[in-house]
Amino acid sequence: MKYLNKKIEEIHTLLKEGKIKPIDLVEEAFENIENNKELNAYITLNKEEAIKEAKELENIEVDNLLFGLPIALKDNIITKGLRTTCGSHILDNFIPIYDATIVDKIKAKHMIIIGKTNMDEFAMGSSSRTSYFGPPKNPWNKEKICGGSSGGSAATIAARDVLFAIGSDTGGSIRQPASYTGIVGMKPTYGRISRYGLVAFASSLDQMGPMTKNVYENAVLLNAIVGKDEKDLTSANKEEEDFTRLIGKDVKGMKIAVPNFLMGDIVSDEVKNKMNETIKLLKENDITVDFIDVKYLENAMTLYQIIAMGEASSNLARFDGIRYGFQAENVKNIEDLYLETRRQGFGEEVKRRIMVGSYLLSGENAKTYYNKALSIRDDMRKELKNVFKKYDLMIGPTTVTTAYDLTDPMNDPRKSFMDDVLVIPVNMAGLPGMNIPIGFDQKHMPIGMQIIGNSFEEAKMYQLASFIEKELNLNLTPGGEE
Repeated sequence: MKYLNKKIEEIHTLLKEGKIKPIDLVEEAFENIENNKELNAYITLNKEEAIKEAKELENIEVDNLLFGLPIALKDNIITKGLRTTCGSHILDNFIPIYDATIVDKIKAKHMIIIGKTNMDEFAMGSSSRTSYFGPPKNPWNKEKICGGSSGGSAATIAARDVLFAIGSDTGGSIRQPASYTGIVGMKPTYGRISRYGLVAFASSLDQMGPMTKNVYENAVLLNAIVGKDEKDLTSANKEEEDFTRLIGKDVKGMKIAVPNFLMGDIVSDEVKNKMNETIKLLKENDITVDFIDVKYLENAMTLYQIIAMGEASSNLARFDGIRYGFQAENVKNIEDLYLETRRQGFGEEVKRRIMVGSYLLSGENAKTYYNKALSIRDDMRKELKNVFKKYDLMIGPTTVTTAYDLTDPMNDPRKSFMDDVLVIPVNMAGLPGMNIPIGFDQKHMPIGMQIIGNSFEEAKMYQLASFIEKELNLNLTPGGEE
C-alpha cells in the first residue's frame, strides 16, 4: 500500500487511528529512493537511524500534522552524527557534532530525517552539476538538469520519494529547481528562519525554505521551521502565525504587479505564453494585473556576483584541512597544507568564485566594488518595497526557459548566473519568493511562476498560490498526462 502519495491530512488520520505506523512511511520512503536511485538525488541516507526513530515514535502520541513524516534535508544543513558534505570533496568525511536550529525544529515535530540531498558544491551553481558526487537528474526527463543548487531536494519531491524537503536559496536555489521539476518551493523573508547550522555561502543572502508537491503542505512545513533564534542575530523576532490561514480565501480584488524586467526578451516564448495565460486567468477572476517598471532590477545580477562572491570567499576561508574535513597528504609545511588541501578539496567553480571574491574584497576594491554594491542593493530593495504600497503581490516567470540538457557545456561562468537572473532580485531585497507550477512546454517539461511578496507576507502569497493551483489543477506526477 502506498501512503506517501496521499495528502498529509489523510496520512495524519491513518497514523492517529493506528491504521499505519511511522515505520510504514519510512520504509516506503527508502523503497521509493531505491527505485529512483538513478536520479542521484541523495548524497547520504540516514536509514538505520530513521528506522530506529520511527519505531520509537510508536510509543508517542500523534500530536501534529507532521508527526512521523519523512523529510529530506539539503546537504549544507548541519546534522549531528549524519555526514554533511555540501556536495564537496573537502567535506567528504565531515560528521557534525551538533544540529542546526532548523533540524531541532523538525525533530520537535517528530519528523524523521531520511537523508541529505545532492546539491551544487557549497551551493555554487544553478544546475547541481558542480556536485562532487555527480549531478542529480530531473524526474521528468533524466537527461535534463533539475536545477540548482537545491537540485536533489527538488528531484526527490518531484519523484514523490517523500512529501517534504528543505532547500536553501542564496540566488534562487529553491525556486529555480522547483520550477524545473514542477514542485512548490518557498524562499521566505530573510530572517524568517534561523540560519544557525546552515553552512554559509553568502551570509546576507542565504535563507532556507520548504520544498513540497503542493501549496498547503508547503505552508504547513513553513509553520514548523520559522522563529527567532538567539544563535542567529539576523533571525527576525516575529509573532507566531499560521501560514495556511488564507489558503482557500477569496482572491477577488487583489492587485498584482508584473515587473517588465521579468517578462523581457531573455524569457522564452513558451514560458512567456504560459505566464500570459495565467495572467489572463487572474484577470478573469477580478484580480487587477498591471505591468510596471522597477528600477535597478537589471543590475541585480551584477550586484549579486559582487556580493555573493565576496561573502563566499570570506565564509569559505574556514575550510583549511586543520580542524575537520579533507586534508591533503605528503605536504612540506603548513602553507603547503593549506594550499594543497584547498586545491584538491574544492571544485573548479568554487575555486573560481573564491578567487574573484578575494579580489573584490582586497584593499581599496572593497570600497570600489563590495560597499558600492551594498549601497545600490539598498536602493533596489527600497524600489521593490515601494511597489507594495500599491500592490499586494508581484508575479513573473521563475526561469527564462524550462530545464535544459545535463550535457550542455559548463565552460561559460555567466551561464550559471543567467539561469537565476529572474530570481536573484528577491534575494537582494530579502523578500519572500515562491515558485508554483503553471504548466508544461511542448516536451512536457514543467514551467514555473514566481510569486513575490512584501516582507513577512508569506500567507498572502500562499493565498494566491493556492487559488492558481486549484484553478489549473495540473497533474504534476512525472510521467502523467497534462
